[in-house]
Amino acid sequence: MRLRPLVLMLSLSLLTTRAFASGGERPEPTPSSSGGSGGMTSTSPSGVALTPRQQAEQWYADAYDDVAKGKQDVQDGKAKNAEKRFKRALERSMRATSYDSTYHEAWNLAGFSARKLGDYPKSLAAYRTSIRFKSDYAPAREYYGQALLESGDLKGAEEQLAWLQKLTATDLAAQLKAAIDAKKGTAPTSDAKH
Repeated sequence: MRLRPLVLMLSLSLLTTRAFASGGERPEPTPSSSGGSGGMTSTSPSGVALTPRQQAEQWYADAYDDVAKGKQDVQDGKAKNAEKRFKRALERSMRATSYDSTYHEAWNLAGFSARKLGDYPKSLAAYRTSIRFKSDYAPAREYYGQALLESGDLKGAEEQLAWLQKLTATDLAAQLKAAIDAKKGTAPTSDAKH
């Protein structure tokens, strides 16, 4: 049957061309034969072995979902549920980095999750790793600045703000500037939106 090789080639093509915009869009996981959250497999539905990057993407996608649900739990006043989700997101994003240690988005998500759990040493280390792999990754710079600010390093947060301004990441710079201004007790300038 001639269709089977064509379907297999299309499946492989989709698996290898997947890209994420990690700043705010939910990544689509690479399909797995188990079909469930946390049930990561190392083969696709067609039985083709997944690359380490594809496996990392699966773990990252599940971690991303946990973070989204954790944020909603925070808004709904469900602190214990949020904490569980952020812990699971941290585990899953770290699992993603175990498959692809250069996956800067996964390092950024690990930093965010650790920060939400109050683990600033782990959070700061994860953000630094993300930035080491992609120095112009603006979401990591903004979150890193927030973590520095929350841990009492105003100067470090201001350095991240300077990076964001250099990268012309206007919205992220405005968010960090507003947080810095609030920490300083000063009124935000007109260019800070939140």
